[in-house]
Amino acid sequence: MQIKRMLGRDFFQRDVLTVARELVGVELVWHGCSGIIVETEAYGAEYDEACHTATRPSARQFVLNEPPGAAYVYFNYGMYWLFNLLVKGGRRDGLILIRALEPVSGIKEMQRRRGREKVTELCSGPGKLAVAMGITGSDHRTPMAGRGRPTGVGLRIPKTGLAHEVAEDIRVGISKAVNHPWRYLARGNPNVSVPHGKVKVPGLESK
Repeated sequence: MQIKRMLGRDFFQRDVLTVARELVGVELVWHGCSGIIVETEAYGAEYDEACHTATRPSARQFVLNEPPGAAYVYFNYGMYWLFNLLVKGGRRDGLILIRALEPVSGIKEMQRRRGREKVTELCSGPGKLAVAMGITGSDHRTPMAGRGRPTGVGLRIPKTGLAHEVAEDIRVGISKAVNHPWRYLARGNPNVSVPHGKVKVPGLESK
């Protein structure tokens, strides 16, 4: 039987844009639930006004002190936990928001947590996937790769490759650095949060 390999810290010790693209197609495993990552967003630790490091000293300390692959989990707009991964040690450090998953296992538990039956509605957004997977603020700083990674969590390379082309697009729901094409998604996958080319840029929405 072929054993699926978990990603190590070296995967996260590269440029944040490279890692964000290559995470699309990787399986996020989380305490009995899992899903294929189909959408990510990269945020640069430096020179990116949309990154938490631009305004939050705690985020800068996180990047400085935590190991590559650590989970950065924060509460967004007082509503949802959002799950990110730390990238450091390469050409450009940063944080990667996991925006959407294609559910693979633990689907019944995801449906219970989300109160939804339709599979494509379970993890089609960063807040949705955190609820579906059971990710909360207590999971902040969880090592997702390398030494200290808890049993039952990790990032796994599936046996089969991604069935969709990886496309790049602008990021969603931000008001600064809006034109960076730093969102990566499986083009045409029904589980993504916003389809390719459909992000509305603040100030440019049609009336």
